[in-house]
Amino acid sequence: MSIAGFVPADFVPPTALVTDRFRLEPLGPQHNEADLAAWTSSIEHIRTTPGYPDGSWPPATGMSLEDNLADLTRHAADFTAHRGFTFTVLDPDGTVIGCVYLYPTRDPEYDVTVQSWVRASEAHLDEPVADAVHAWLRAEWPWRRIDRCGR
Repeated sequence: MSIAGFVPADFVPPTALVTDRFRLEPLGPQHNEADLAAWTSSIEHIRTTPGYPDGSWPPATGMSLEDNLADLTRHAADFTAHRGFTFTVLDPDGTVIGCVYLYPTRDPEYDVTVQSWVRASEAHLDEPVADAVHAWLRAEWPWRRIDRCGR
């Protein structure tokens, strides 16, 4: 197994999920401005999304472009090291409309915790994204006990 046994050491993580309504690709520094615009436009919506119960994210005051870049750089490093896997959600035109996070869980009943959000303007995709990701995890990822954070 790799770091903390999150995924097998020889596991090659999928890098895309494509549907007719959206697609996922690994989140990285190249998404900085678009990612920041997406979540800052939807802070209250994201805070009411299942999986964000403590109200601490996203920060109500936003974040600087530099701080967001540091966050995206950390997520990309986690992906490379197999510590966690974060994907940006893009609409068919390539606009960032959300994010999906796959990280180790602290709950021994689960293998992975899955969180996702979409822009308030794309709220109709909230459940379709969560459901498609769940099916994708079942089909292509090594986890069987998936914490969907109330979804």
